[in-house]
Amino acid sequence: MMDILKKNVKKCMTIALVVSGVLFSAFSHARDLADIKEEGVLRHIGVPYANFISYINNGSIHSLSGLDVEIVKGFADHLGVRYEFIPASWTNVIGKLTGQQTEFTDNKIVKGGSVAQEGDIIANGVTVLPWRTQLVSFSYDYFPSAVWLVARADSDLQPIQPSGSTAQDIFTVKSLMKGRNVLAMEHSCLDPNLYDLYNTQANIIIPTHARKLSEMVPAILNNDAETTLLDVADTLIALEKWPGEIKVIGPVSEEQRMAAAFRNDSPELRKAFNQYLTQIKKDGTYNALVEKYYPSVFYFYDSYFNGNR
Repeated sequence: MMDILKKNVKKCMTIALVVSGVLFSAFSHARDLADIKEEGVLRHIGVPYANFISYINNGSIHSLSGLDVEIVKGFADHLGVRYEFIPASWTNVIGKLTGQQTEFTDNKIVKGGSVAQEGDIIANGVTVLPWRTQLVSFSYDYFPSAVWLVARADSDLQPIQPSGSTAQDIFTVKSLMKGRNVLAMEHSCLDPNLYDLYNTQANIIIPTHARKLSEMVPAILNNDAETTLLDVADTLIALEKWPGEIKVIGPVSEEQRMAAAFRNDSPELRKAFNQYLTQIKKDGTYNALVEKYYPSVFYFYDSYFNGNR
C-alpha cells in the first residue's frame, strides 16, 4: 500500500512540475518597457508582407527592408536598445506575441495551447480588425487600408463607378461576384468571413496550402481564379509590378486602418511607441518613409496623410 501511495504522490508531483513548467514557459517572458530596456533588446515579430517587411539579399533575416522594419528599428534606437527580428506567419504571429496559439477560423476566434512568447511588438501592416482587438492592444494607426476586389485585365468584370457612398459601392461589387471565382485567404485581412462574402454566391477559393499575400495576384494571372481579394498596400504594389495586367473592380470593405500590436500587459511599451510615432509624424520622418515605400498612396489617401505632411 505504501509503495502504491508513494508512486501516486510521485506521479502527482511530476504532473505538477510539468504543468508549472508549461505555465512558466508561456508567461515568464511577458515584458514591458522597463524589462526591455534592462535586457537591451526589442524583439519585432513580423510576417513578410508587401513593402512593410521584405527580405533582401536572398532572403537573409539579417537583410530586411520595409516601412515597419524602419519604424521599429527607429523605435529601438529611440529606446537605446538593440533591434531583433522574429519571423512569423499569419497563423502563428499572435501566438508569438501573447503566448497562446490563436487563429480566426470560420468567423470565430479559436484558442489553442500555450506557446513561447518570442517578441514584444507585431508590426507588418497589421489591419485593426475587431477579432484582433480582443487579443492584443493596438498603437495609434499609421496606415490606411481597405480590401478591394481585383481582377485580371481580360476579365469581363469592369471597375464600378464610385457612387459617393462606400456602403453602396460595396453592395455593387458584391452583386458582381455571383458565380465568379474569388481567391481569398483565411487568418488574414482577406478572410471572406469578415465581409460576409459566402452570401454573395461567389465561388470562394481558399488555398489548400500556405500562400503568401504577395502570391495572390500571380495566382490569378496564372488562371487559378478570375479575381482575388487584395488590400490597399498589396494593390498599389501589384499595379506597379504588373501594369495593364490587373484592374481594381471596387471595395468589399469599409476603410480600415493598420497599426502595431502589443500584449495587453505591455501598456508602457505601447505608450512609448505612440509617443515615438507622434514624434516622427511631426518631424517628417514618417511621411518620408511612407513616400519611400508607397509613393502612390498619397494619391489615393491624401486626406489621411495631409495632416502629417
